[in-house]
Amino acid sequence: MAKMMLYLLLLPLLLLTCIFASYVHSMESSTSKCSNIPIPYPFGILGGNPAPAQGFEITCASSGPMVRINNIMFGILNISLLDGFVSILASATSQQCKRNSSFSLEGTNFTFSDTRNKFTALGCDMVAMLLNGSSGYSGGCASFCSTKSNIIDGMCSGVACCQAPVPKGLKKLELEFTNITGQLSRPKEVNNTPTCGEAFIVEQNSYVFSSVDLSNTNRNNPQYRPVVLEWSIDGGYCEEANRFMSYACKENSYCYNSSNGIGYRCNCSLGFQGNPYLQGPDGCQVTGLALLLLLLVLIFWTHWLVKKRKLAKIRQRYFMQNGGMLLKQKMFSQGAPLRIFTSSELEKATNSFSDDNIIGRGGFGIVYKGILSNQMVVAIKKAQRVDQNQMEQFINELVILSQVNHKNVVQLLGCCLETELPLLVYEFITNGALFSHLQNTSVLISWEDRLRIAVETASALAYLHLATKEPIIHRDVKSSNILLDENFTAKVSDFGASRPIPHNQTHVTTLVQGTLGYMDPEYFQTSQLTEKSDVYSFGVVLIELLTRQKPISDGRTDDVRNLACHFSMLFYQNQLLEIVDSQVAEEAGTKHVKTVAQLALRCLRSRGEERPRMIEVAIELEALRRLMKQHLVLQTEEDPLLCESGQHADVNIEASSEFEP
Repeated sequence: MAKMMLYLLLLPLLLLTCIFASYVHSMESSTSKCSNIPIPYPFGILGGNPAPAQGFEITCASSGPMVRINNIMFGILNISLLDGFVSILASATSQQCKRNSSFSLEGTNFTFSDTRNKFTALGCDMVAMLLNGSSGYSGGCASFCSTKSNIIDGMCSGVACCQAPVPKGLKKLELEFTNITGQLSRPKEVNNTPTCGEAFIVEQNSYVFSSVDLSNTNRNNPQYRPVVLEWSIDGGYCEEANRFMSYACKENSYCYNSSNGIGYRCNCSLGFQGNPYLQGPDGCQVTGLALLLLLLVLIFWTHWLVKKRKLAKIRQRYFMQNGGMLLKQKMFSQGAPLRIFTSSELEKATNSFSDDNIIGRGGFGIVYKGILSNQMVVAIKKAQRVDQNQMEQFINELVILSQVNHKNVVQLLGCCLETELPLLVYEFITNGALFSHLQNTSVLISWEDRLRIAVETASALAYLHLATKEPIIHRDVKSSNILLDENFTAKVSDFGASRPIPHNQTHVTTLVQGTLGYMDPEYFQTSQLTEKSDVYSFGVVLIELLTRQKPISDGRTDDVRNLACHFSMLFYQNQLLEIVDSQVAEEAGTKHVKTVAQLALRCLRSRGEERPRMIEVAIELEALRRLMKQHLVLQTEEDPLLCESGQHADVNIEASSEFEP
C-alpha cells in the first residue's frame, strides 16, 4: 500500500517532466529566420524546411527577407502569426499629375489592413477618393489650403494633409482626384502652392506630415513607407474549409474567419502555444501556465485519490467490524427485505448529518430526518455502539426487525454499517410522538381517538410477541416511542432496546434497559426480560391516555411522583376522577373510564405472571372501543345535538375495528 501511495505521488511529477520536455522542444523548434526576423509557417524561406505554403514564399536577401507580391519584391519588417499580418516597405502611392496606381494585391493571400493603416492624401484644395471597381467610391478625404500660415508640420487634419480609414477588404489602390481650386476664392499667395496631389496607404502612426512633402508630390522616384497587410488562408470560410484535406488548422488549434472577409486563419486553443499550422512538436503545445494548472490539478487529483482510498479503507473496516459480511449472508439465506445504504448516500440525505436535521434524541441514539435521492423522506438513527462479542446477535436482531410487517409498526427500511456507529433507516412518520400531543393541552384529543391509538399500539405489540418468526420484546414501550402519522394512526417505533426471544424460552436475562416510569419493576429486580415487561410499560401508556400526565412528575412528593403509583392509590381510594382528564370523563363516562382503569392496573401488577398477555389487552380494548361506538350511535339517534356537542372536529380518523396481529 505504501508503494502504491508513493507511485501516486510521483505520477504528477513524471507527467510534468514529460510534458515540460515536449514544451521546451516546441519552444526551441527551428523557426526560420532571416536577418533576425522570424519567418513562421505558413511563410517560409524558399528551399528551407518546412517548405512555405503557396503564396507565402520568402526570399532571404542580403538586405533582409523579401516577399513577392504580383511579381514585385517587397521588404518585410515583421510577420505576426497570432494577429495575421505582415509589415512591408512599399510605395502604395497614387499621384494626381501622373495618374499612376501601381499597387495591387489582387490574386494574392493579402489585403490592406483596415485597422493598422491610414489612407493619407497630400495637396491643396483637392479631394482624393478611393474607387471600388464599378460600384463607386469606398472612401477618401479632402484637403484645403487657405493660407500658408495654416499649414502646420505634424498636423494632418484637413489642411494640406488629410487622413481617412482604409476600407475593409481593400485589394487595390485605385484613386480619383478632384481639383476644387477653381470653385474657391483664394488670395493670390495661395496660387504659389503646389496643385498636384498625392495619396497613399501607410501604417497608422508611422507617417508624420511635413510641409516639405507638398513640394515632392510630383517626384519620379518612389517613396517607400511601411504598409501593413493582412494575410489569410485561401479556401473559403472555416465551415467550408474544414471539409477539405487542405484544411490548415492542426491539432490543439481552432479556426476563425478572417476579419477582412477573405479566407480564414488558425490559432492555438486556450492553454496551448506554438504554430497552429504545424503538426507535432512545432505545433500547438501546452503553455507554461497550462503546465502549472495541470500540475495543480494532478496534485489535487492525487490528494483526492489518496484521501478517497483512505476513506474507502476506513469504511470497509467499519463495515466488517459492524458485521457487514454476516448481514449479507443472513439477507441472502433468509430473504430479508433490507437495503444496505452507503455512508455517502446518508450523508447527502442529511446534509452531512447537520444539527438542523436532528428530529430526536434518546438513550439509544440520535435521529435525523433525511431525504434520499429518490425524494423519499426517511428517519435515520445513529445506533448505539455494538459490542464485538454480541455482533452476531445484533445482526440477527436486525434481520428479524426487517421482516416485521405491521401497519402499526414503523418499518425498518435498511441500514448502513460503513460508519463507526451503525445507522438504521426507518420510514419517516410526520406527526411526531404521542407524548408531545398529550403534553400539549391546547390541542384537544378526543377519547375515541385516544382509545383507537391504544388499540393500535396494543395490536402492534401483540404482533411482535406472537406473529413474527421469533417473538420480539420491545423493552422500551412509552408514549414518546409511539409515533402518529398524517392520519394520527399509531406507529410503534425505536427498537434500539428490543430483544428477540427463542420460541422455546419464556425469558432472556439481559442488562437492565428502559425508561424510568415505564420500566417493569420485576425486570428491574431480576434482569429477566419477558413479554409481560412490555405489558407493564403499555399499562403506563394507557394511564397517560386517561390522564394526560407525565409518568414521572417533578415537584411532587415521592408517593405521588410516580404516575402508576399515584393512579393506583387514587383508584383504590375511589378518587379516580381526580386524576382522569376531564375531557375523557365527560366523553367516556365514569363506568367506561373505570373499566379502562381496571385494565391498566391489571397490566401494572407487580408479578408478571398475573398480568394479561398483550393479545388479551388488545382484544379487551377493541371490545371497549366497539361498545363506545355503539353507545355513540345510540346517543346520535336519541339526541343528535348531544352527540354533536361531544364530538371534536380537530381530529378526523377512520380506524379499522379489526385486530390484526
